[in-house]
Amino acid sequence: MSWIILIIAGLFEVAFASCLGKVKETSGTEMYCWFAGFLVSLTISMLLLIKATQTLPIGTAYAVWTGIGAVGTVLMGIFFFKDPVSFWRIFFIFTLIASIVGLKSVSH
Repeated sequence: MSWIILIIAGLFEVAFASCLGKVKETSGTEMYCWFAGFLVSLTISMLLLIKATQTLPIGTAYAVWTGIGAVGTVLMGIFFFKDPVSFWRIFFIFTLIASIVGLKSVSH
């Protein structure tokens, strides 16, 4: 169950990073709404990370959490924010995913 909670926490990390990206693109009321989404996503992500680290090793949990956030944020950037795509960028995303899977497989 802790791994599921950790994955959800990582997805909320993607959400707060994406909201932060939208904050810089907007203004007025819309900016404040995205900022509120950032705060809510950040809070949920941190609370779920805390919950997951009650049974998982902190080093592993934090690495997986940041890895999910990094991969998800890069993919969000590519698909929604028109970030550049290159062979090396995709290659290193896959190596990061392989590292996350490796950490999960060697953790108790």
